[in-house]
Amino acid sequence: MNSFNDHGGPAADAERRWFKRFGRPESSPDIRLLCFHHAGGAAAAFRRWPQELPASVALIAVQLPGRADRFGEAAFDRMPPLVDRLVERVGPLLDRPFAFYGASMGARVAWTLAHALRERALPVPRMLFVASNSAPCHDDGTFGWDRHLDDLAGYLREMGGTPEEVLAEPELVEALLPTLRADLDLLASHRFRPEVPLDIPIHAFAGVDDLTDPPERVRGWALETTARFELDDVAGGHFHSPDTERAVIRAVVRDLVRQQSRTTADTGLNRSARPAAPTAGGRTPPASALPSGRPRTAAPATGG
Repeated sequence: MNSFNDHGGPAADAERRWFKRFGRPESSPDIRLLCFHHAGGAAAAFRRWPQELPASVALIAVQLPGRADRFGEAAFDRMPPLVDRLVERVGPLLDRPFAFYGASMGARVAWTLAHALRERALPVPRMLFVASNSAPCHDDGTFGWDRHLDDLAGYLREMGGTPEEVLAEPELVEALLPTLRADLDLLASHRFRPEVPLDIPIHAFAGVDDLTDPPERVRGWALETTARFELDDVAGGHFHSPDTERAVIRAVVRDLVRQQSRTTADTGLNRSARPAAPTAGGRTPPASALPSGRPRTAAPATGG
C-alpha cells in the first residue's frame, strides 16, 4: 500500500504528479481522455498521443506512484486503495465530459475506477477503451507471469515493450522490478465481480499476434456493459507499434467525436420536447404554436 502522503503539499503539486499533459495546454476541450498505463510502465507511454489528437480532445495520462518522476513513492499493490486515491484525485477533472483508455493493467484500473465513480454517484466516463487485456470473465487465478515470479526480468523480455537499451543494463532492470512486482500483485489480488455491468460503450483493441491477451480473450469485455461494444483486431502483439498506435488513436478519436455528436443531438431533442413556457399573459401557447411531431426523450449521455 502506498504510504506517501500527497495531501500535505499544494494541490497543484499533487495534480502534476498524478496527471501528465506533455506540454499541450488545455483550451476548453469538448472531452478529456484519461489514459492509464500498463504494468511496469509509466504515463510516458502516451507521450506521442497529443500530436495525433484534435484540439477538441485533451489527453491526460495518469502517472501511478513508483515510476518515473514518482519513483521515490511506493507503488500500490492492491486495487481498492489505488482506486480510492484516484477517485479523490480525478474530482477536479470531472467538470466536463471525459473518457477512459487503459492499456493492459491500465484497462483494469480504468474499468474499476469507472465502477467506483458510479457507486459514488459521481460523473462517469462517456466511453471506456481497453487494449491488450483479457476480459474479466477469463479471470481464473492464473496469470501469464506465474512461471516468471522468480525471473521478472525474463518476463519483461518475453512480453516486449521494454527498450533494449534498458534490458541491457542489469542494474536498471533490477531497479524497475519492485514496481513491476507491485503492479502484478495488484492485478493478481483483484477479484472484482460487479453485480451490474457498466452502461457506457466499451471499445476494445486486441493484437492479432498477442499470445497473452489474444482477440478471443478480449472479446469477453462485451459482458461488462449494457451499451455498445466493439472489438478491433489490430496488427502486432501485446504492445503496439507506432503504426498500430496511430490506428488505435484514430479509432478512439472517431468514437469520441461520434459520442459527443450523439450527446449534443440528444440534448437538443430533450430541449425541444420540453413544455412551452407560459406567455406573458400566463397562458400556454396553443398547440399550433408548438413544434410539430412527437416529443422524443433523450437517451442518457452515457448510453450506447
